[in-house]
Amino acid sequence: MVRYFRMKGRPTLWLPGTDHAGIATQLVVEKMLASEGIKRTELSREEFTRRVWEWKEKYGGTITKQIRRLGASCDWTREHFTLDEQLSRAVVAAFVGLHEKGLIYQGSYMVNWSPSLQTAVSDLEVEYSEEPGTLFYIKYRVAGGSRSDYLTIATTRPETLFGDTAIAVHPEDERYSKYVGRLAIVPLTFGRHVPIISDRYVDKEFGTGVLKISPGHDHNDYHLARKLGLPILNVINKDGTLNEVAGLYSGLDRFEARKKIWADLEETGLAVKKESYTLRVPRSQRGGEVIEPLVSKQWFVAMELLAEKALHAVEKGQLTILPERFEKTYKHWLTNIKDWCISRQLWWGHRIPVWYIVGKDCEEEYIVASSDEEALAKAREQYGKSVEIYQDPDVLDTWFSSALWPFSTLGWPDVSTEDFRRFYPTTVLETGHDILFFWVARMIMMGIEFTGSVPFSYVYLHGLIRDSQGQKMSKTLGNVIDPIDTIKEYGTDALRFTLSLGTAGQDLNLSTERLTSSKAFTNKLWNAGKFVLQNLPGKSDVSAWEYLLAYEFDTEESLLKLPIPESWVVSKLHELIDIVTTSYDKFFFGDAGREIYDFFWGDFADWYIEASKTRLYHSASHSVAFTAQSVLLYVFENILKLLHPFMPFVTEELWQALPYRKQALIVSHWPESSLPRDAKSIKRFENLQSLTRAIRNARAEYSVEPAKRISASVVASADVLDYISSEKPVLALLSRLDLHNINFTESPPDDAKQSVHLVAGEGLEAYLPLADMVDISAEVQRLSKRLLKMQSEYDALVARLNSPKFVEKAPEEVVRGVREKVSDAEEKITLTMNRLAFLQSTVPV
Repeated sequence: MVRYFRMKGRPTLWLPGTDHAGIATQLVVEKMLASEGIKRTELSREEFTRRVWEWKEKYGGTITKQIRRLGASCDWTREHFTLDEQLSRAVVAAFVGLHEKGLIYQGSYMVNWSPSLQTAVSDLEVEYSEEPGTLFYIKYRVAGGSRSDYLTIATTRPETLFGDTAIAVHPEDERYSKYVGRLAIVPLTFGRHVPIISDRYVDKEFGTGVLKISPGHDHNDYHLARKLGLPILNVINKDGTLNEVAGLYSGLDRFEARKKIWADLEETGLAVKKESYTLRVPRSQRGGEVIEPLVSKQWFVAMELLAEKALHAVEKGQLTILPERFEKTYKHWLTNIKDWCISRQLWWGHRIPVWYIVGKDCEEEYIVASSDEEALAKAREQYGKSVEIYQDPDVLDTWFSSALWPFSTLGWPDVSTEDFRRFYPTTVLETGHDILFFWVARMIMMGIEFTGSVPFSYVYLHGLIRDSQGQKMSKTLGNVIDPIDTIKEYGTDALRFTLSLGTAGQDLNLSTERLTSSKAFTNKLWNAGKFVLQNLPGKSDVSAWEYLLAYEFDTEESLLKLPIPESWVVSKLHELIDIVTTSYDKFFFGDAGREIYDFFWGDFADWYIEASKTRLYHSASHSVAFTAQSVLLYVFENILKLLHPFMPFVTEELWQALPYRKQALIVSHWPESSLPRDAKSIKRFENLQSLTRAIRNARAEYSVEPAKRISASVVASADVLDYISSEKPVLALLSRLDLHNINFTESPPDDAKQSVHLVAGEGLEAYLPLADMVDISAEVQRLSKRLLKMQSEYDALVARLNSPKFVEKAPEEVVRGVREKVSDAEEKITLTMNRLAFLQSTVPV
């Protein structure tokens, strides 16, 4: 995108940088410390942070190096990191601003808790996986009832029963209506009673139709409890062990407790049964461990009002999401958005700019400020000079700072900077479809909130790069492909071209076959460049270069003066420029790449370069050679321009190897659109191509040696013969014909019956004397032997099909395979018999 728009004359800025990846980075550094026998908690916060910075300086540049090697056309002087001083200032300003508007609040709510990371994670950072598990059926006795009065509950988590605050059934479930309003006894709690209630939320078909409500450890139960006013009991500690509410099980790990509790339920006669069940397990996207829903005091951003504005931006056309199908996903998420938990119990990141008063209730009395000094001044003003304060130990979610990226990197909250005034709002955000919510939606919401503008006009979502089998790359599977390794083997340009041919928003399976094909394309381009350079005048031949560079192809008159192949290739180039420019403008990069590939390889390299050799090597006319040179130069330099955004290195190298370049390719001008083309020349050269292909196919069919030149008679109307014969040297070279034995005639030749007759197109035919191509007697003998062998194989196949035992007992796919072989054999026998008959008819009696 950047290279294209720069060549189009647009001021461009691709601003590079990285975020501090709070959870992932802290996890890596903690593992590194553990290998040294050090726990994070044994270090001070300052010492741990220092160690993380050390790690960042050593390893943090890996991604940046990869991006540079990939040829990212960024302004590296503006590179940013989310913990930079300027961006950190923006984070504080954003927090303070949102808090002042009442959009940031603190409270105890249900969050996703990571016991090993010891932090809350957002809903978006939890991945659910289908895993084999167990459904446990447990008896809950009804208080005051007989031994037969009990409810059986099916649960996947028996360890949470200590947090039960109610038992619920569906109001229309007649099996349990008599128990509604009574009390149930929670097992293993020494007689703790909970109410039996009815609610339509209960699924009558799941398990036994009875639901235990554990509001402290299940998102759905939590919301139900808040609706019904039920108490919330927390039974699990933040390290994943059971707390004192669990009584005798206090201190046990949650999974160990599950086994122990079930054993005890069996012993007490309260275990009914257990059965295999497929669980939907929530796992941390970062650490992979099972997430624990917990009620915890955290900081949140109220999202409803912010989301509403972000929805309007798409609805009003201020923002276009590409591919369009992702708009539906975007709207669905924003319509059903939950408040964003932004606090993380980490040490690496932006410290929450909140200070508490020593001796006061944290939730009731706190100070939000931009710095320690400001916080202390505010505290003294409110509580007196002797007040003591301390900062909230938590940090902000990494995505909070990333959400400010489009404007914080341009100088915000200072909106008077030159960068901010020139480049904000930006034009395009290009990113992966997997972070549409993590990052994209949040940038849009924050951009509108703090600047009043949607931060970009377009969001272009690319797919994920997967392995050749379509699996997501992971260290566990051992299928991670390092772009640097790929570059070493295939080259940067080949890798870029391979990735760019993917369809927007769709994942791409990266295979060696794709990369090998792109590498071959790069080599073909390089060799074409060598051919062009070798056939241009030397740099010291100033007058020749003045003549070449003065040649222009931007008028219809200039095209009409050209011979057919030259007019054809220039016209096709002009068509290509329009198609590719439109594709670039519409963000159809895969289409643009394929069009350039097809033109370069299929038209320029395979046809025009070959045709030009008749002008360069076999023409006595200097003007004809100069025309070919000027066309070669014009077409090739425009191919380099069109390909440059895809393949910057090889195109720049070839461009600068061409003499008399006034500027580097990266800043050269994009080709003009709507240039002339000559439809008549295109049609005429296509006829010449059809004739050439027909002759080539006949040569291949009769196994004519490549070096052998054969004679031909071309039959057509006078006007067709006129232009075909004008390119006799081109036809002879491309079809490997004997230049001195090509006849152009309006009627079939005398030896037509002894020739292979070809129809190249409407009104254009050719006759190739058979004796020129093969030894007829030897070919008749060869085909006769071949026919006998084919007939024998065919008879054997038919015999198998005629056998009832084979047809009845052989697998269906085997029988089908034999039938297909019979059909193929019949076709080949018919073709061979026809050719044999034709050859025998040409042998003189």
